[in-house]
Amino acid sequence: MSTIERMLPSVAHDPACQNAAVGSLRADARRNRDQIIATARSMFASAGLDVPMEEIARGAGVGVGTLYRRFTDRDALIGAVLEDNLTRLLTEIRAAAAEEPTAWQALVRLLTAAVRLRLSVHLAVHFRYTLTDDPNVTAMRSQLLDALDDLVSAAQRDGDLRPDVGTGDVAQLSVLLSRAPELSEITAGRCTAIMIDGLRATAAVAVLPGEPVRPGTGSGPV
Repeated sequence: MSTIERMLPSVAHDPACQNAAVGSLRADARRNRDQIIATARSMFASAGLDVPMEEIARGAGVGVGTLYRRFTDRDALIGAVLEDNLTRLLTEIRAAAAEEPTAWQALVRLLTAAVRLRLSVHLAVHFRYTLTDDPNVTAMRSQLLDALDDLVSAAQRDGDLRPDVGTGDVAQLSVLLSRAPELSEITAGRCTAIMIDGLRATAAVAVLPGEPVRPGTGSGPV
């Protein structure tokens, strides 16, 4: 037996080689999953949540079988996109809070980004009555609302945000902004600026009807 022949069995059974192969497979699976989610997010944004699964698979460059191995049905895929988007939204809120000099400016940044983040809000509304089915999504939604609530409270303490506004009100405004994809960039920007001006403490002239909307009160998507 040659030296090479004697080496082949040891290579074949080398744990390091096996681990490398498994790691490569896992990396491929992760790339496929990420690509499916990215493609689904884009297609949901442009064509709605009913886009055929076959089109998503084709757009992601994977077979339909691969898509269904990762996501058993449409709701599982939408749920994965939702979870990914909630993570993005939470990252956006935390980044705004950390990078902007005041809580008010962080809120302005988030409201300005609402149109760009319309898909995330759309999916959150779509899952309004089924969020509790997924503990991960429920936990992330709670973290997101807590982070937003911290900004609202801080902006009110600073005297920048009108005191008769609740976290739910701010979330509702984000939903309204995100539901107008047909608006031009300029029109959307004007609507956003008008809303922001109405939130300023100095704009609190008219008395708002009812009570401030709080998360979990059953009013709207929050």
